[in-house]
Order: sequence, then structure tokens, then C-alpha cells
Amino acid sequence: MTDFSLEARFNDLTAIVDSLEAPSVDLVAIAGAGPVAISYAARHPRRTDHLILVDAIARTRDLLSGPRQRALRHLLEVDWDLYVQTQVLVFFGFTELAREVAQAVTDGISAEMFLAGMRAARDDDATELLSQVRCPTLVIHNKGEQLVSVNTVRRLAATIPNARLTQIDEQHSLSLAQDTAVRAMEAFLEEDEDAARRDQTPSGTAVILFADIVDSTALTERLGDAPFRTKARDLDAALLTVIREHIGTPIEGKLLGDGVLAVFTSARQAIEAALAYATAGNEGELPLHLGLHAGDVIREDNNVYGGAVNIASRISGLSAPGEVLVSDTVRSLARTSAGVSFEDRGEQSLKGVGEAARMWTVRSRDSEADTKQT
Repeated sequence: MTDFSLEARFNDLTAIVDSLEAPSVDLVAIAGAGPVAISYAARHPRRTDHLILVDAIARTRDLLSGPRQRALRHLLEVDWDLYVQTQVLVFFGFTELAREVAQAVTDGISAEMFLAGMRAARDDDATELLSQVRCPTLVIHNKGEQLVSVNTVRRLAATIPNARLTQIDEQHSLSLAQDTAVRAMEAFLEEDEDAARRDQTPSGTAVILFADIVDSTALTERLGDAPFRTKARDLDAALLTVIREHIGTPIEGKLLGDGVLAVFTSARQAIEAALAYATAGNEGELPLHLGLHAGDVIREDNNVYGGAVNIASRISGLSAPGEVLVSDTVRSLARTSAGVSFEDRGEQSLKGVGEAARMWTVRSRDSEADTKQT
């Protein structure tokens, strides 16, 4: 192997996951493996159920900048065997496992190849992908860890939208070798599986929120593809946060550019989420078309189908930029509980729907007050 680049290692991980029979996996990354795991989780959201980062980093310079690592780098160039033994001692302590790991490393890789890998990895940086990680994420930090600072770990956990930080206090640096870390990971996975079962939206009646960027093609041409995608990714992360805060369920695969689809069990929460969507879109300079409808859906493989979903999409297409447009069904469900008012938009024809449907624009109390003052 001569290519140690982040992209090459990402491709290796992709090939390994593709070789498995499981449709999705849980990823555990330790220390410098963080950028590869983060890249995979962000770029393959449907294949990643959970991400666990153990004393990990998103960019290699956060791992290599400390005085210990600089000192160890000099040792690497002088005495390869002693370098391996010292590193393993830091991670595992005076244990039989440490001896076995050191032997496996020295038998399996040369100092020259290890150095080549280190040189290639020193520019690894997955920080721009952190906001794109969709899966539940656990960040574990050992208080005794002196290779990765607590501030680095806190930034990591704060930037990933659906992450939590757990700190443990163990003697050795490699938290994965400790029972405390194993228990934390097991509890995280079991808890999230229980939550997924509770939150799973069954087939039946749901309130459907559909959002799409206004004139995304023209925006892409004006801003350029890369700047547009950056803005869209940031907004998408904000919208996923809104969905969670309003007890909704995001539908995977329906992201900005293809529309954002979410389902709710409460019309009030769906309307509040839609209004928060509108604010996020305006603040991100990517105004949204927003439509709400309620009806029966069929839930299958983390997706929803049915005529009600198509109607929500059509309603979204009729809305003005930043406007929340709802069907008469949603208005009937929410008019006494949502704390908003509704402005009649009359009967509207929906493509693919036989009969015209009555539409209503949602007006928040704040926007009404602003209108009266002006």
C-alpha cells in the first residue's frame, strides 16, 4: 500500500462495509481514525446507524500538536521498536494486551511505512463534514487523556448535530480498553435502539411537512456549486435540529436539493417546526417553499409513501418564499391549539389531484403584531 490519503482510507472503509451483509453499521473510531469515520458517516448516512468517537479528533493537527507527540515523533525516527513500546504503554499500560499489540505492530509494519502514513495523515481534516453527520453520535473522552485536549473533544461534540459527550476517568489513554467506556457504548446503543422503537412513525395518519429551496437552480448558478452546497448543508443541519426539537421524524434521503420531508404526530408541533424552518431559511439566505398536509402514510424502510405525501409536496410548491402554506385538514386540526392564525388562500388546484383544495397561510402572532405596527 502506497496511498495513505484520507480519500484512500475512506475508500478502504467503504469497501469493507460494502463487503458485509448488513445494510448498515455502527462505527467506532479511536484517536486518529476520527476523520475517516466522520467522513464515512457524513457521506453515507443511510449506511451508518451510530458513530462512536473515542478520544478522537476530526483533524490530525489536533492530535499531533501536543508536546508529547512532538517528543514521540523524534523517538520514532531514532528507535522504531522503542517508539512502538512507548506508544502502546501510554495507551494500554503495563498489561499483556500492551505486549501483544506492540508485537503485532512491529511485525506488521515498518518504521518507513508508518512514517509515510503519518505524513499523509497530518493534513487530514473532516471538520467541514461534522455538521453533515446525521446519525446519533457518542463522543467519549478520558479525563486522563493527554494526547487530545478536552477543548478539542468539546468542539467535536458541539459541532455534530446529534452528538452527546461522555467523560470517563481512567488511568490509561485508550478509553476503548476500559470497562467504563465499554459500558458507556453499550448503554448508548441500547438506549438509542429503545428510542428508535418509541419514535418510529407507524403507518397511519401523520402530519407531513415538505420544504424545498426556492429556485435552487438559479441560486446554484449565481453562487457557484460549492458555495451553494455549503449553505445547503448548513441549513439542512439546522432543519434536522428543528425536527428533533419539535418531536418530528426526518425522512432519510429527502435532503435539501431534493426537498426535506418530515412527519409529525401533532399538527401544532408541525406548524411550529415549519415556522422555524422559514426563519432558518431566511437567515441562511436560502428561502424555502413550505407545505403541510395531514393524511394516511405508509411507512417502509425509513421512508413514507402515499397520496398525502404527494399533496404536501404540491402544497409546498404553491407557497411563496418563506410562507407556510397548509391544507384545510391541517388548519382544522391546529386552529385551536397552535397559537397562530390562518389567512384564507382559497381553492387551489394541485397537480395530479382531481379536486381543488382549500389552502391557508399560517401567520404567527409576532408577524401579525409587526404588521399592525407598520
